[in-house]
This record gives sequence, structure tokens and C-alpha cells, in this order.
Amino acid sequence: MELNQWAFVGAFLSIAWLLPLAPIIMNYFIAPKRANRIKNDVYECGIETVGDTWGQIKVQYYLYAIIFLVFDVEMIFLFPWAVAYAKLDFFSYMAGAIFILLLVEGLAYAWKKGALEWS
Repeated sequence: MELNQWAFVGAFLSIAWLLPLAPIIMNYFIAPKRANRIKNDVYECGIETVGDTWGQIKVQYYLYAIIFLVFDVEMIFLFPWAVAYAKLDFFSYMAGAIFILLLVEGLAYAWKKGALEWS
């Protein structure tokens, strides 16, 4: 690469760091810091809460959510592979097959550990 290309890469990386950090830093300095009773009150869906608002949630709900996300993200990776299936070479076909096998192995492991059973 020539020096001009490296300068472009350096400028891109510096802007890539600056764009997400700038609003966070600006918020720290600009945002009002006046806490009051209404601002610190618990609010959910426009309805006042009744009882203890810090109830404990079962960990099993998080396990279902994580397993759902794993297989949801799997679909994002498999969709382009399925669309181009007829044009794939052997290496691409095997990479997709190994990916599916690893996901099936993860599902079997979660099933064996009882993570999918509702109790």
C-alpha cells in the first residue's frame, strides 16, 4: 500500500472512534444533572408499580433468550448460504455444513443439560 492509502485508513479509523464517542462525551457535559423524586421514580408502560419493584427473575428466562438469540443469529448467517446454494463450491458447502453441525451440537448439549425444560 502506498502512503496515501495508509493515511486514508488512519483517517477512517480515527473517525470511526470519534463518531460513537462524541455523543457520549457531549451528553456528559451538556445533560442536566438535577435529580428529583419524579425522575428517580420507577416507571413502566405508563402504569404505576404496585408492591416491590425489585422482584427477582428466574435465570431460566435468560437461558431461553440466549438460546433463541443463538438460533436467530444462525438464520442470518445461513440465509445467504441458502440463497447461493446452487453456485457454491465444495469448500463453501462444507463450511456451511460444519456450521450447522456445530449448532446442532450446541442444541444437543443444551438439551442434555436440561436447559430447555420448563420447571
